[in-house]
Amino acid sequence: MAERKKILCVGLVCLDIISVVEEYPEEDTDTRCVSQRWQRGGNASNSCTVLSLLGAPCAFMGSLAAGPVADFIMADFLQRAIDVSAVAWQVKGQTPSACCVVCPSSGSRTVLLYDTDLPDVTAQDFSRIDLAQFKWIHWEVRNQNQSSGPNTHHDQVLVVFQVFVSKDVARHFGFDSPEAALKGLYPRVKKGAVLICAWAEKGADALGPDGLLLHSDAFPPETLVDTLGAGDTFNAGVLHTLSNGGSVQDALTFGCRVAGRKCGFHGYDGIREK
Repeated sequence: MAERKKILCVGLVCLDIISVVEEYPEEDTDTRCVSQRWQRGGNASNSCTVLSLLGAPCAFMGSLAAGPVADFIMADFLQRAIDVSAVAWQVKGQTPSACCVVCPSSGSRTVLLYDTDLPDVTAQDFSRIDLAQFKWIHWEVRNQNQSSGPNTHHDQVLVVFQVFVSKDVARHFGFDSPEAALKGLYPRVKKGAVLICAWAEKGADALGPDGLLLHSDAFPPETLVDTLGAGDTFNAGVLHTLSNGGSVQDALTFGCRVAGRKCGFHGYDGIREK
C-alpha cells in the first residue's frame, strides 16, 4: 500500500508557558494561577498538532536552536507522530518562547511572544527535501517589520491558492467584520485564489473568484475554557477538508466545528473525532 502524502506546515514553533487564571491580573500585583503548563506552540506547529489528531499525515518545517526547549518541542512532535525531518536547525539565535495567560471567565487569551533572532527557513532548506511527498503546503506568513504596527506577529497564512487572514490582521487593516475584510482585501490576492477569514463568535467567511460570499456560523462549546490556538485549529480543519477534496463550504463548516470544540477544553487532545 502506497504511503499517504502528507500536509507540510511551514512556520513558527515555540514554547508556550501557559498560566490559567480566574481573573486577568492587574498590573504590578502578585497573582496565583489556577494551573500552569508547558505546551508546544506556534501557529504552524499547532496546526500540525490538530492535523495529526484528525488523522492526517503531516510534517513541520521551521527553525529550532539546540537546547532544553528544543528537546521538549521535538519530544512532543514525535509523540504526536509529526514528521520533523524538515526542521531547520540553526547555530545562531534561541528557540522562541511565549508567556500565555488564559482566562476562562472572560474567554480571553493573552500572548507575549519573545520572537528571538532565530533565522527563518530559506530556499536552500527547501532544496534539501523532496516536495513530492506532500500533497499540500501551508505557509505561515509573519510580518517582521517592527514599524508596521502593534501586532508584528500577524497570523496571515498562504496555502497554495487559499489565503487565510486572521481577525487581528483584518482589524490591523481597518476592517470590522469578516465580510468587509474579504471584500476589501480580495483585490490584493493572486487571481483565482480563495480568501478565508475566521472571526471567533461570528464564524468564518470565504470569498472566491466567482464573487460568492460563503459563511459558516460558529459552534461554541457549552462552557468556554481555552481559546488559545483556536485560529490554528480552524486553519487545520479547513486544510484537512480541502486536502481531501472537500468544498470550501464544507471546509468552513468543519473548521468552525473543530475550532469550537477545541475552545471547550485546555490543549488539543479533545479534538479527536468521537
